[in-house]
Amino acid sequence: MACLFVSDLHLDPARPQITRLFEHFLAGEARAAEAVYILGDLFEAWIGDDDDRELPARVVRALRALVSTGVPTFFIAGNRDFLLGADYAARAGMRLLPDASVHTIAGVPTLLMHGDALCTDDRAYLAFRDQVRAPEWQRQFLAQALDARRAFAAQARAGSRAHTRDTPEVLMDVNVEAVASAMRKAGVRRLIHGHTHRPAVHRFMLDAQPAERIVLGDWYEQGSRLRVAAGSLTLDSLDPTLPAEQA
Repeated sequence: MACLFVSDLHLDPARPQITRLFEHFLAGEARAAEAVYILGDLFEAWIGDDDDRELPARVVRALRALVSTGVPTFFIAGNRDFLLGADYAARAGMRLLPDASVHTIAGVPTLLMHGDALCTDDRAYLAFRDQVRAPEWQRQFLAQALDARRAFAAQARAGSRAHTRDTPEVLMDVNVEAVASAMRKAGVRRLIHGHTHRPAVHRFMLDAQPAERIVLGDWYEQGSRLRVAAGSLTLDSLDPTLPAEQA
């Protein structure tokens, strides 16, 4: 059996075909998995577990259906859905993991992260990250009405697009020293993360030992899935075109 990894789905009502692709994935390939890991940014924006829109409820149903078959499903929060909490996770049947968790995957101790904390050259983003991850900021934000939170989320998405447009790409990628430091601290030679939307398998030497960093792709226009089994590792894309009866 294999463990499956996805991240950066950015589910949003504006891209219904991607939500359908995720549902297809959960109802198909994922049913035969040893475990499913979602490494952040499942949603384009998350304003709190009390969000009453249809999309969060729809995703709950799809995830709960998978978990009911006996497949454990784990979630690490991303930079878009860091407010996803215990209430929503319980409804979906997901197990929340802290960022920088170590799990043994197919016999290999593996560091699991969303990946944004590794982008240490992007100081403006890290300052914003520190602000919104503060418990007091989150308490005040979640105390606001849903409409006010939705307005803030829309403004934050616009600001993120502007930041991405105006910031050199090299600053928004991971810092190699941050990667090495995180792997040393965790005592691992394998790291899996998302966030950068640059799917690849990077093999390198870490302290004179072979190491690898696997970056998951996003789901804006297609799916991206990592499949890890004993002795094999496959990172590929999922066709977003579904048969009519499944769409």
